[in-house]
Amino acid sequence: MTATLLAEIAMPYQRGAGRTPELREAPDFIRTSELISALSYALDLTEGRAMGHSVRSCMMGMRLARHIGMPVAEQADLHYTLLLKDAGCSSNSSRLFHILNADEIRAKRDVKTTDWTRVGWESLHYAITHVATGSPLPQRVWRLLQVAATQQQDSRELVKIRCERGSYIAKKLGFSDGVAAGIHGLDEHWNGGGYPDHLLKQEIPLFSRIANLCQTLDVFLTSRGPEAAMEAAHQRSGRWFDPDLVKAADSLFKEGVLWSGLDSKDLLENVGALEPKERRLIADDKTIDSICFAFADIIDAKSPFTYQHSKGVAAAAIEIAGYFGMSDEDKRQLRRAALMHDIGKLSVSNEILEKPGKLTPEEWRTVRDHPYYTYEILKRIPAFKSFSSDAAAHHERLDGSGYWRELSAPDLSMPARILAVADVFDALRAKRPYRDALPLEKVFSIMREDSPRALDWPCLDALMVAEHQHNFAEPGMEIPETSL
Repeated sequence: MTATLLAEIAMPYQRGAGRTPELREAPDFIRTSELISALSYALDLTEGRAMGHSVRSCMMGMRLARHIGMPVAEQADLHYTLLLKDAGCSSNSSRLFHILNADEIRAKRDVKTTDWTRVGWESLHYAITHVATGSPLPQRVWRLLQVAATQQQDSRELVKIRCERGSYIAKKLGFSDGVAAGIHGLDEHWNGGGYPDHLLKQEIPLFSRIANLCQTLDVFLTSRGPEAAMEAAHQRSGRWFDPDLVKAADSLFKEGVLWSGLDSKDLLENVGALEPKERRLIADDKTIDSICFAFADIIDAKSPFTYQHSKGVAAAAIEIAGYFGMSDEDKRQLRRAALMHDIGKLSVSNEILEKPGKLTPEEWRTVRDHPYYTYEILKRIPAFKSFSSDAAAHHERLDGSGYWRELSAPDLSMPARILAVADVFDALRAKRPYRDALPLEKVFSIMREDSPRALDWPCLDALMVAEHQHNFAEPGMEIPETSL
């Protein structure tokens, strides 16, 4: 082995040793709402919204709550209902894509400005522009007829999947039944025409009524302006929305406070200030870990081909880190980075993620951008900022052939190299649209061909040793949430 190669192998650990203390840098405390509000930016991507949609909806909702005199304890629960309203949004992405045979993110984005409850040109135009858009005309017409025939059933199923999953995640994170119910009833309408249970008027939880109105206000505000937002609220008052809440929103609008600060660069700080001081939650390590696992589930629910992927990457990364004697605290931070590494992939449509054939240049550019979104989301969180760059570097390669920044060996820390190896390992072991899952020996054979040119050889060697010692389970092996 040449001296150059020996130096190359040693370099990451020398550099990693210098960077490892950064993993331990974190504020003395972090508010739970600070974590959730920043991570909600990823939920906005899945829904085709501009990042900050959930936070802006939360700000409007909290102002409405104060205006109508909601008790402080309920305001605290409403705060998290609004931030987590789209927690189940990724769980129906694959199903919607297969119904439409088209870009489901675009469909989710545009449905919010479409009054689909009224039969007419608006609904017809939406269908024509969102169903089987890439198919030949005869196939499009046939698919349109199929969608029309099952529209009611499919809509209820899609909303049910999303709302039940979002409610489950809220409960898993330890939030109240009120928060869970508020998320579950998000798409219920005042006149009983909503989903999933056709609740009528006061049967709909107040949290749900506020969240539904505020999300619609924000969608129209950002796409068509403030006057159009209020017009949409008035047009749907008594059908979609509680008329009293629309009146309250109109009052705040006329006072000039409904939209105040929604375009501020300090948006996250502003929404945090609206959480009632008496009920503010501080996130300890256990809470932070629970949030990471919950969002890993959200990420992996996007496609059946990524089921358990984030946890699988975390498990492999911890095995490698253990081989090198990394401390428990640094392994905890590495595990968080692994669980969050693909959060930017929520920006990629299932039309691309589940495509069995070769991607077009435009589709490939979309895929290449997802680590950028991972970085942009994680760096907003003080407790995650130190590993945001490493988490976003999981597709970078030692020879500079990776993406999105095309970094090379001198720029890649030990944690980044570990994550890159762990990500490839779990991806090769899982089934993909274009191939079946690969057997373990084939996986390592492929990875050895990329080492040490692109993948870090010591990290790969550590993983192979760990595999033979511990007999890794199925692809996407879970790592216990209570470990470390």
